[in-house]
Amino acid sequence: MSTTATPAGTDAPAFPIDLGSYREIELDPTQRTLTDQQREDIQHNIHLFRDAIVLFTAFAGARGLSGHSGGPYDTVPEVVLLRAIIKSGESTGKHKVHPVMWDEAGHRVATQYILSVLDGAMPAEKLLHYREYDQKLPGHPERFLTPGVPFSGGRLGHIWPFVNGVAMAHPDHAVIVLGSDGAQQEGDDAEAARLAVAQKLNIKLLIDDNDVTIAGHPSDYMPGFDVAQTLSGHGLPVDTGDGEDIDSLYGRICDAVTGDGPMALINKRPMAPGVPGVEGTTHGHDVFKVDAAKAYFEQRGQADLNSFFDHADAEAFSLPKKPKYAGSSDEVAANRALFGEALNSALGELSDDERKRTVRVFDCDLEGSTGLAAVHKAHPDIFIAGGIMERGNYSAAAGFGYDEDKQGVFATFSAFLEMCVSEITMARMNSANVLAHFSHAGVDDMADNSCHFGINNLFCDGGLDTLHGEDTTRAYFPGDPNQFQACVKRVFRDKGLRFVFSNRSKIPYILKEDGSKFYDSSDASAFEPGRDDVIREGSAGYIVSFGSTLHRALGAVEQLREAGTDVGLICKSTLNVFGDADMQRLVDAPAVLVAEEFNVKTGLGVRLAAELLRRGFNGRYNNIGVHTEGSGGLWRQMGYQGLDPEGIRGAFEKLS
Repeated sequence: MSTTATPAGTDAPAFPIDLGSYREIELDPTQRTLTDQQREDIQHNIHLFRDAIVLFTAFAGARGLSGHSGGPYDTVPEVVLLRAIIKSGESTGKHKVHPVMWDEAGHRVATQYILSVLDGAMPAEKLLHYREYDQKLPGHPERFLTPGVPFSGGRLGHIWPFVNGVAMAHPDHAVIVLGSDGAQQEGDDAEAARLAVAQKLNIKLLIDDNDVTIAGHPSDYMPGFDVAQTLSGHGLPVDTGDGEDIDSLYGRICDAVTGDGPMALINKRPMAPGVPGVEGTTHGHDVFKVDAAKAYFEQRGQADLNSFFDHADAEAFSLPKKPKYAGSSDEVAANRALFGEALNSALGELSDDERKRTVRVFDCDLEGSTGLAAVHKAHPDIFIAGGIMERGNYSAAAGFGYDEDKQGVFATFSAFLEMCVSEITMARMNSANVLAHFSHAGVDDMADNSCHFGINNLFCDGGLDTLHGEDTTRAYFPGDPNQFQACVKRVFRDKGLRFVFSNRSKIPYILKEDGSKFYDSSDASAFEPGRDDVIREGSAGYIVSFGSTLHRALGAVEQLREAGTDVGLICKSTLNVFGDADMQRLVDAPAVLVAEEFNVKTGLGVRLAAELLRRGFNGRYNNIGVHTEGSGGLWRQMGYQGLDPEGIRGAFEKLS
């Protein structure tokens, strides 16, 4: 399959880097010294691979799709060497290296996509649609979705334990895991290391130790943590070297794949080596800005490639604009960022001494994404940079909140709530006080796709009434920015476990029928735990919703009302409390539809159905939500799940 031809019948340009010039060589790992020709070929392939990563990830960024660049850029030397070693084994049979290069860091997916092109599974031009909706190139790898991608990954710490089993299934193979210093902070990897050593599994870890994670440098925020010492402490043989020294790296890889049992190669390098303005900084974790990409190509003597970024505005690459929704404002805001502002407002009501004595805020390397950066800046004395350790950090927050007068605050992505369920149970049994913010809930704007969907969030609410009283766990998912801020400030001082959810996307403000804002963040009554809000009254039934589905549901309600169906809308921002008056309104309705961005199997819909049946509801009912794996892109993820106004409207009409 061609790696350069322009797709037939389109006006899209060809991929401007000739990936067909990649030199498919073979390297016998029993010969651990490169010849001059082999070294030249490997260097050629490294530059070609890295050039392609810089180009198509920065191109995606120019289109507004973002997409991580530094991680896949870093590990190119080991990937190129391993590819040649794997090919040698396949052709000669002299040694066996498992053909899959398993990667702990899903954000390094650009590597998998280039390998897919090199293997002929898709054309190079497909790379120009990285992270675009319905193009099968999401921000993390998914088996069966993208041609040529052999595994699904993306949650740190999950691949190595999985690959232990792969190694057991293929005892005659050396099995490769591409690791990172960030992934090694996860507790799963400690467990995986102990099992690999105990079972003498033939696993070879190649860990990119660049001292960069999303929020900073581990050497700064986690002094004492050392990847090599950690792994050697589990009994794993460790070899540390320079990841950019090709001859040394090759010899170390040869020793690893020809040796028996588990081994870790710690490859030291600054993040994004050779990228002007990015090298060694946290800016390399996400997408390279176009200016950085252009500086890189100028430095590489390939300034002619820089004009290609002009195509980002071409019709062939145009993306539809996010629509406006009837009943909602044009103004939007990011609730995940507002969490920090609202929390600072609540903290500002405490004296310095009381704040330091009674509150600790735990971050999981995501402060810029969950709003905690604002707290870090305003109140560094109570901020804990906890690293990539969700389970331990949640438990630490709960331990701090063990005393009745203290509050632990915690934040991470909603997808990782599933990892913390056991810790949540123990916190609940200890009657701890924890205010937890789980951002990136639902699927709206989730280009990283299925592994990062935050859809099983009501797993947080698995408690029982206790020996000392009623379960006080509360789950909140406010429907607009003003309600969100009011919620955070209102529940900050409450006891027990509180879970506040927000979307990755910016969302609009809900409007009254006269066009004014429904919620006022400065009004103490804007949010009351357990209360449902009637956004629109309706005699034909009600749609019940929350979060970023709410404004889409309001759009559906306005369409239905205009068409003559008098349907109402309920904002149920407290997801696990069912008040008698609120429930009676629904019991008396002829039809009820729940529209939510949670899992249709585990979300509000199934719980509300049970509550309605208990109370004698005999109307028509349905619940719609996230029901299938994603298809990339940003706001269109919601419509793909049937959660745009048209999908919600159609679902209600079926109840008529």
